[in-house]
Amino acid sequence: MTPTARLSAAITLLDQILTGDPAERALTRWARASRFAGSKDRAGVRDIVFDALRRKRSLSHLAGEMTGRGLVMAQQYSNGEALEELFGDFRFAPAAVTVPELEQLANPGVAPNPVKLDYPDFLNTELERSLGADLPQIMQSMQSRAPVDLRVNTLKTTVEEAQNYLARDLIFSEPISGVKSALRITENPRKLNGSLAYKYGFVELQDVSSQLVSQLAGAAPGTTVLDYCAGGGGKTLALAAEMQGRGKIFAHDANPLRMKDLPERARRAGADIQVISPDHIENSPKCDLVFVDAPCSGSGAWRRNPDSKWRITDTRLGELVALQREILQKAQARVGNNGVLAYATCSLFAVENSDQITWFLSEYDGWKVTHQQSLSPITGGDGFFISVLCRTSR
Repeated sequence: MTPTARLSAAITLLDQILTGDPAERALTRWARASRFAGSKDRAGVRDIVFDALRRKRSLSHLAGEMTGRGLVMAQQYSNGEALEELFGDFRFAPAAVTVPELEQLANPGVAPNPVKLDYPDFLNTELERSLGADLPQIMQSMQSRAPVDLRVNTLKTTVEEAQNYLARDLIFSEPISGVKSALRITENPRKLNGSLAYKYGFVELQDVSSQLVSQLAGAAPGTTVLDYCAGGGGKTLALAAEMQGRGKIFAHDANPLRMKDLPERARRAGADIQVISPDHIENSPKCDLVFVDAPCSGSGAWRRNPDSKWRITDTRLGELVALQREILQKAQARVGNNGVLAYATCSLFAVENSDQITWFLSEYDGWKVTHQQSLSPITGGDGFFISVLCRTSR
């Protein structure tokens, strides 16, 4: 595909997404129907679509219209591209940019923060409360692509050896300061899935904030750990590595289908993880550490999944807050005497984070917070929150 053909495909896809089609579904359907598109074409179109979604409101303000054409046109304009070389009367290209469109791009007018920084209006109060003076910097970072971070699996290798294996496949990386076992890919991230380092289980894709949260939870060798909301198991594997292969680690999720790939991932990683079904969780042993990576808005990962930013509603946020409290109620019952409950989200919102800990402490006696921390792109990774609570009495 030519660069102009990629733009045309992205415009069509964005028009579908703007009418309510989930981005991933639209892209998958397009890829299956477009056999002529090679892997680089599919990746290129995907990049255009996701870059446009990250800045949907600011780009539509710049273009003066909320359409696929408007988003792509404004995107290319703001990137400094020559529009006359991409839009015009040539094969597979979008129609030429008109004089009124050019005038709009040159004089878009002043935009309020939710438009300029790309987030829904109803979240403005909560974001101002949650982020304070950091709001502009954090939300600006959400307008760009996230870096590709790796967790080195120390059950099998070292950081240096993992880097060497990655380099064999021309994947170059650098350590991330302050986070042990973390690498950031600097060249050729799309080669990762076919690399020896990945196939051998030496590395796992995992954002640096997610890695830090897993470390802060305090899983120690020889302890008993339960990952209560394991999902695909990324943090379960990180916790297992923290335990250095000594102790017992259990994985549970309310929807067992989310964990279907975990046994194979654990085998590749060299981790011994026991899966507990929802039917048996209440009879499972009490643990030294219960880790809760709670379902949340995902606002801390908006730059990775920008479509979710525009799908969150006030109603859905309220439902998530209620679900988080229900999970905390059930999870604390799995903590043994003098054990630890670690609550984490990939959310920027205080209503899902510190507010939940305040509620929990008001509802349940015998707990104290030993560590609490919020992370954001300012610190180098996705937005995350963790609160570590120790049970002081039954």
